[in-house]
Amino acid sequence: MSGVKDQIRQTYDALVESGDVTEIRAFGDKQTVSGYFDNGDDFVAAAHRMDLRGYEVYVTLNRVDPALFARAANRTKERPKNTTSDRDVLRRQWLLLDFDCVRPSGVSSTEAEKEAAELRAREVREYLRGRGWPDPVVGDSGNGYHLLYRIDLPNDQESTDLVKNVLQALAFRFDDEKVKVDTSVYNAARISKVYGTMARKGDDVPGRPHRRSELLKVPTEVNV
Repeated sequence: MSGVKDQIRQTYDALVESGDVTEIRAFGDKQTVSGYFDNGDDFVAAAHRMDLRGYEVYVTLNRVDPALFARAANRTKERPKNTTSDRDVLRRQWLLLDFDCVRPSGVSSTEAEKEAAELRAREVREYLRGRGWPDPVVGDSGNGYHLLYRIDLPNDQESTDLVKNVLQALAFRFDDEKVKVDTSVYNAARISKVYGTMARKGDDVPGRPHRRSELLKVPTEVNV
């Protein structure tokens, strides 16, 4: 399991700035678990523990109000009354491009569906690189692919509209009957997969298996 912990740690180091507070949110069959973390060691231990218990494990992408740390300080709790809302985000740090395979809801992707998402993510990365965008963090979500671009924007309506418009423009250009750019991930309190943990959509069946997510690439310099 050391490889899993290494991946979780790399995810934390890539996505969370030193000193920031971030939320782990994990989803099981019957309940949600949440906790707030201000250091990598406790984050890794909690995410790994939730993964071993069969949860889907996610992390907030943007900087949250450090006061939220007091909700569950470097620990997780079941059935939380509150989780991070858009108004709790102090600043936007990441633009998530999430490439979804077109398939029935609640099931894992097939290998062919996942491969189509990978090809689309590569196509969009090259398109944006040709327009001067820096290299993104690249992740395998288990069922599709993520490109994460570093940004530095206030959490206000103008920034929300900007992110929403970018996603809609990319969807308009690149969506087809096999792969979609998820246009719903524009909100400031967006959560994303903790890479290294399992993706468990539906049952683990032949042809649509559960898979372990993976952090594929972190640029040497993550530029805004």
